[in-house]
Amino acid sequence: MSQEGVNRSAERFVTTLAREGGMKLAPRIFSHPRIPLEKDAVRQLRDAAQLPGVLDVLGMPDIHVGYGVPIGCVIAALDIVCPAAVGYDVNCGMRLLTSPLRAGEVDVKRVADEIAKRIPLGEGKDNYALDKKSFRRLVNKGVPGLAEVEIPQLAKDLRHDWELVSELDNIEDHGSLPANANACSDGALKRGRTQLATLGGGNHFIELQAVDRIEDEAVAKEFGLFKGQFVIMLHSGSRGLGHQIGDDYMALGRQLADRDRRETVNRELPYFRLSEKHADDYLGAMNSAANFAFINRHLMALLVKDAFLTNYPGVRLRLLWDLAHNIAKFEEHLGNRILVHRKGAARAFGPERMKGTRFAHTGQPVLVPGSMGTASYVMIGTEKSADTYASINHGAGRVMSRIAASGRSRRGKDLRGRTAAISDDDFKRSMKGIYLISENFRTVKEEAPQAYKDIDLITEAVVGAGLARTVARLRPLAVLKG
Repeated sequence: MSQEGVNRSAERFVTTLAREGGMKLAPRIFSHPRIPLEKDAVRQLRDAAQLPGVLDVLGMPDIHVGYGVPIGCVIAALDIVCPAAVGYDVNCGMRLLTSPLRAGEVDVKRVADEIAKRIPLGEGKDNYALDKKSFRRLVNKGVPGLAEVEIPQLAKDLRHDWELVSELDNIEDHGSLPANANACSDGALKRGRTQLATLGGGNHFIELQAVDRIEDEAVAKEFGLFKGQFVIMLHSGSRGLGHQIGDDYMALGRQLADRDRRETVNRELPYFRLSEKHADDYLGAMNSAANFAFINRHLMALLVKDAFLTNYPGVRLRLLWDLAHNIAKFEEHLGNRILVHRKGAARAFGPERMKGTRFAHTGQPVLVPGSMGTASYVMIGTEKSADTYASINHGAGRVMSRIAASGRSRRGKDLRGRTAAISDDDFKRSMKGIYLISENFRTVKEEAPQAYKDIDLITEAVVGAGLARTVARLRPLAVLKG
């Protein structure tokens, strides 16, 4: 196909909204023509385009309604930071561990049960705890701080070397962002310091998977992936620490907006000017939560490795990549230093931007989960991802709310007159052949496959738009949920 033909093909996956009202620009949405766009999500993109100092606003293929701005969006700004464009679960990210075994060689149920013994599932759970001083030091350092800060419970739980130094190159930003724990409230730090090595609830998961299909043999070989391989994917974030930081700084932003009569779109979109100390404080606190999330996934991975070694002595799991969602980071784009907010979006650097790393020839790995019971993907960024500030979607994206899916309120209580959109029988059929461990079977339907968009169509849109390439497709064997 000619370059002109490629460009025309890519255009079918891009919608440009009309610029109107107080919008500073015309937002673009990268999506699949067969997946309808939510009106409220589109409205939220239009609202974001009215923020002062905003340079660009993009919707990703998994776009759906969130708080303030949609989940599945990218906002590029020159002189403001918007906490709602990061969200409450800072660095809700992904990690993939690979094994040398084929899925048929693994007792999946047994391994899943061993993992569940070690990692608390669900909201509000505690595991490893640190004193205030050690916790502040650790979140300031990120994953490298694990070599300096002793976690008392760690030594007795693990029976193998943790290979910390060798894995830092396989973590986005080496698992360490410039943090300032002093910018976190006492309440936020208190919520976080007992929750190390916990999964959380909602859409967080640990999934035991098989490599179902290889799409790019050369890159798969470079990544150590092969058809039929047994792998484990983790999805978790910054737990109570990140949520409290979101609460604290959005409340502060609203107070400043009222006090200074700032130009605002609505109450859900407070912002700080980068010239203000409040912006520095927010970014320092946000990075503290991001570092916590990197640490949290690293510790859970250690426990997963320990569970695996219990059943398969001498067989090591290797880290392929750990990436962040829900983050704002300064990056060079279009010749400028830009603050790129990725809410429900993932960084997808192409080969050029991965120079000096082991991924310089392939581009950065991107882990794109489906929903519980459906496929996930390993992808790589391309140079064309520059069109989206080197970003793609972070998953499939919801098509129905949690309340609609389960027929229950957020607290798990029955709602009068409300029928679940997903019946128990439908849910069981969608999970056929997959071993499920859940902390709460009453609410787990909130995360059913039927509640999410079609991940295969989502991936087709990303590839069709030229933003990333598919390396491998993964199939779930067992799922651990909060």
